[in-house]
Amino acid sequence: MENELGWTGWNDITPETEAFWREALSPGRRKVAWTSRRSTVEYAGFLEWLWRMEDAPCDVVDLSEVKVPRNSGQDPTPPSTLAISLGIIPTDIIGQDKLWSLAEPLQAAARLRYRDLWQQLRSENAPLRVIEGTELVSAPISYFDTRLMSCATNDWQKVARIVGEILAAEMDDEVLQVGDLVLAARIDALVESGCLEIQGKSALDMRDSQVRLPGAK
Repeated sequence: MENELGWTGWNDITPETEAFWREALSPGRRKVAWTSRRSTVEYAGFLEWLWRMEDAPCDVVDLSEVKVPRNSGQDPTPPSTLAISLGIIPTDIIGQDKLWSLAEPLQAAARLRYRDLWQQLRSENAPLRVIEGTELVSAPISYFDTRLMSCATNDWQKVARIVGEILAAEMDDEVLQVGDLVLAARIDALVESGCLEIQGKSALDMRDSQVRLPGAK
């Protein structure tokens, strides 16, 4: 069921999640995981999948340091950039560069390192995981608040613009730390705490809501 902003509820997401894990862990098939240590979602998702896989064999395509063309087309020598995330690589470039050929069996030592890291992060049970340097670490839910506040001004700005600025800065840093909905939800929290003012029902309605610093005229 959708709420008034059009977002799907957890009751609809849970069955899809359970179906995903059944398929991802199903026995009798070669398992190839694509991941990037530059994307918190992909890295954390990979670690959880590997945790659930226990000792079953698998191959890994690690895109963390892989470079791909900035764009596809007829240019024989297009400029290249770090892949950063599988989710942002155009499908034609995946095929053109045969990125699946990068799959390598996960070695026992690497598996142990990944499992130790995930065991630590699971035990910390923090609201967020973020990349600091080359490490995935736990972080408080307020981790991005300072950045959000630095983008706010005395003038009304669309939430989509503020969220977009932070996501663009992450791309410049060659990492993907957080999704737009998390940032929008934190803007709502900052509004509730009095740090920001809002026009609109919720910052989750990013295109139609605006925020500014309080007290501005």
